[in-house]
Amino acid sequence: MSNPSTRSQVGDPGTDQAGGRVPLWVSIVVILGALLLLTGAIISKVDPTFLTNGSPMTEAARVYADYMFARNLALALILLLCLAIRARKMLAGLMVLIALIQIIDVADDLAREAFLLAPGLLVFAVVFLLGAWRLFGQAIWHVNAWRD
Repeated sequence: MSNPSTRSQVGDPGTDQAGGRVPLWVSIVVILGALLLLTGAIISKVDPTFLTNGSPMTEAARVYADYMFARNLALALILLLCLAIRARKMLAGLMVLIALIQIIDVADDLAREAFLLAPGLLVFAVVFLLGAWRLFGQAIWHVNAWRD
């Protein structure tokens, strides 16, 4: 016999219900993020000189391009998988990870005085953090958001 006060409430956005509905705007953000990641993966494999501003490819640049291909492809696929199976908490955690990657990219771009991409990356990170917050049902810095 279960205690009704300990069970997840159907309308509670903080619960991680199996098969729980992902808000439409979060789904759109995830799909757009996955498309951006897939685009980066394809560019790094098809035309890695795009990553070097047209400079000749060195062996080090080739290694980086291959790393970017693998990282972006894996992140995009797992984002889409988590969305498809409605794994809300896993999707939220992955969104936080991707946002953190973007924030580190922004910091790196600013340190190198490469200001062109920083605003777009920052917007991408903030939107992903807001989506994760919505999926967790509470602020991402609350420890309980990460626990079962």
